[in-house]
Parts: sequence; structure tokens; C-alpha cells
Amino acid sequence: MADLLWDDVKCFFDPDLMGSLPDVTVPDASVHDWQDVLDLVVEKGWKCQYSEGERVLPLPRAAAALSRPADMEWPSLRVWLRADVLAIFRFSSGEEIDFDVDLRELQGQERLDVFCGFLREIGRRLGKPVLMHPEGAHGHPVLGFDVDADRVVILAEPLFR
Repeated sequence: MADLLWDDVKCFFDPDLMGSLPDVTVPDASVHDWQDVLDLVVEKGWKCQYSEGERVLPLPRAAAALSRPADMEWPSLRVWLRADVLAIFRFSSGEEIDFDVDLRELQGQERLDVFCGFLREIGRRLGKPVLMHPEGAHGHPVLGFDVDADRVVILAEPLFR
């Protein structure tokens, strides 16, 4: 059964309302949590690509990715949930896991189910909420994985155009 129904949440996936690249976060994270996410990516066999600037490199340990020099670009990890759905993790902080998704890739029930499954996998592995915020509106999540409910839930009133 689907965590969310497309008709109930499609407003949260409207790039004109939410921005095309909403922020998805796991607050109160640690380097250990980052490593758990990297391990999950490998275990699930999701296609991924780690890079530092323009250089594509083998996937490192989380501690190495997070301990970059101050003048270096943040490393990133691209994870394809399927061939046409991409999540981009940015190793900007050891205290919060942060990634972007493109709402244009998440249209319709089938893709929503893929996205919810991804949030659920991360949330279950970490035992922490995974929250989606409108682009540039950090701190105002609209939906996310709820640990107690063990599913993705709506966290804000639906928006209407």
C-alpha cells in the first residue's frame, strides 16, 4: 500500500509552488549516520557517483568525505533511485544529512512511491525522520518519514493553486 496518494500531495510536487529542487534532510545526524546512508546505497545496489568538484572518485568513508579542506567544494553523491529519478547528497555538514531531488522527476503515483520508498529506507536505517522542505524554506517540512508511524506522512496543510 502506498504511503501517500498522488492526488493528496501533488501540490507539494509542483515546481512552481515548491521550487524545482526541494531540500530533503535528516536533522540531528552524525558521521555514523552518514556512513549508514553510504552503506545503504551500496547494499541496495543503487547506481551512484561520488565526486569532489569535477573529479569522479570511488565512494569513500563518510568521515573522509566530510573532512574536506575549508577552501574545497562540498563533495556530492548522486544516487539514482531508478534510471530517471536522482537524489544528490551534499557532504556539507556532519550534523545534518542533506540532499536534493528534482520535482520534475517525481510526477505521478509510481514515482511518488519510489521516492517514499527511498525516504522510508533511509529513515528506517537511521531511526530518524527524513523531511522534505520547499526549496529555500528549511525548517518548514511539508512531508517526511515519521519514525513512529513507520511511513511517509504529510506534515503541512496542502497548498492549492
